[in-house]
Amino acid sequence: MTTLDREQPRATDGAPGDGAARPLPLTLAVPAAVLAGVALLLAFPPYGWWPLAPVGVALLAAAVHRRRLRAGAGLGFLTGVALFASLLEWTNLHTGYLPWALLSLLQAAYLALLGAVTAWVSPLADRHRAAWPLLTGVLWVGQEALRDRTPFGGFPWGRLAFSQDTSPLLKLAALGGAPLVTFAVAVAGGLLVTAAWRDWRHTPGQWRPVAGLTAALVALLAAGAAVPTGVRGAGGTVTVAIVQGNVPRLGLDFNAQRQAVLNNHVDATLDLARRVAEGGQDRPDVVVWPENSSDIDPLRNPGAGERISQAADAIGAPILVGAVLVGPGRGEVRNAGLLWRPGTGPDLDQVYTKRHPVPFAEYVPLRSIARKVSSQVDRVRSDFVPGDRPGVLDTGPAVLGDVICFEVAYDGVVRDTVTGGAQLLVVQTNNATFDVAEARQQLAMVRLRAVEHGRAALMASTVGVSGFVSPDGRVDGATGFNTAAVVVRQMELGDGRTPATTAGVWPEVALTALAVAALTGAAVLRRRRREATPG
Repeated sequence: MTTLDREQPRATDGAPGDGAARPLPLTLAVPAAVLAGVALLLAFPPYGWWPLAPVGVALLAAAVHRRRLRAGAGLGFLTGVALFASLLEWTNLHTGYLPWALLSLLQAAYLALLGAVTAWVSPLADRHRAAWPLLTGVLWVGQEALRDRTPFGGFPWGRLAFSQDTSPLLKLAALGGAPLVTFAVAVAGGLLVTAAWRDWRHTPGQWRPVAGLTAALVALLAAGAAVPTGVRGAGGTVTVAIVQGNVPRLGLDFNAQRQAVLNNHVDATLDLARRVAEGGQDRPDVVVWPENSSDIDPLRNPGAGERISQAADAIGAPILVGAVLVGPGRGEVRNAGLLWRPGTGPDLDQVYTKRHPVPFAEYVPLRSIARKVSSQVDRVRSDFVPGDRPGVLDTGPAVLGDVICFEVAYDGVVRDTVTGGAQLLVVQTNNATFDVAEARQQLAMVRLRAVEHGRAALMASTVGVSGFVSPDGRVDGATGFNTAAVVVRQMELGDGRTPATTAGVWPEVALTALAVAALTGAAVLRRRRREATPG
């Protein structure tokens, strides 16, 4: 007999007419937990069915309600596996199944924790039925706050907020960032489960509270749509070119053709310069190349430096180059955004080194231990060392807020560029080792960041998807995947701060504190019940 089979009904103080004080039968709870993960998955790109995110939240909440902790954890884990095994499938395309399986299971463990704590607060949800949506919201934010930071700096992929790139709730990011959007999505799910958790057969008048909950859900969506986006302009525009040079072949060995990748980006820029000279294209003020566009250190390799200078001189504009720089120590390298100016070459005062390198991909923590799990860790020959400054780069025509690849998922890394004076957000990324699903998930994060900070933004990828994003989250000039492309757009420079930029981490702190308070309140209520129960 399993833990789930041993689940026993408990007395509750639920609202009158809410049915027998029992959890869902296992024959319903287990499928509901799996369907919760599937619904959450379908809310994310490339599917983009954002209304399914609240449905997934509601299904998980219903599955674990009134369960014991171990049962809630088991059901939450099922949801996590159903979500992350598919959402992160792109991680196994070129690295094998082990990293994908380990990462998926690790992320699923956080939803197991969420399932357990949701079961723990069930007495509060029963006693104060109107608080159930609020409880659901704060617990999801608390779970994501933990997952975004642990272990080794966390992995925020799959946050509820990142599924809402086409939702009215996206605009809430301007008020409280990704945590507020996650909170709103989870509250919507809480409203759904509160409306559904009723005995429709025996209790008359059930439609009246359901109508109220439906009105609250509509009001939540309307409130999101009504939030103004953007901040005052900085008094000008800038013309930006994204160069997507493509790579000879997808996969981890793309960098075996490092010279070819660099040549692709140089040649595409030279072609752009030719069209500018012929009058067929406006001259850009800034050109952005993606991450890994020069995996040959151009500061140490004269040939690579000469090719980049050739491109910069021809286009007559500074180029933000995604470069791998050797050092500072032996066996160390840096993932950098390096500004290369026409006529003068590299501007060593305008270099951004990636602050959040990816563990087990760009560096290997606990290498001797990790090697015992898989010798594949030794494919990371040199450890990328983190930078210590935000990516605020003054190109002359505009101040860029540069973040590299997965850093767009981390709230603080992006915000630091805006508070440092960035007028335009830039995400340099390399998706050659992944697929189009990963690229579109990343672009959804860029859309949220643009709304969150009231800044126009762009994503430049080696292979796609690249594109421009307006401060209200709309995408323009999106490129295809695994193809070469050059896109030029005029972008408005931003100034000032949104409420989310000003508030920083505090909305997440406040909502997480409410989650802790809910857990404490549930503990007090459970203790009182034990003391009041004879025997």
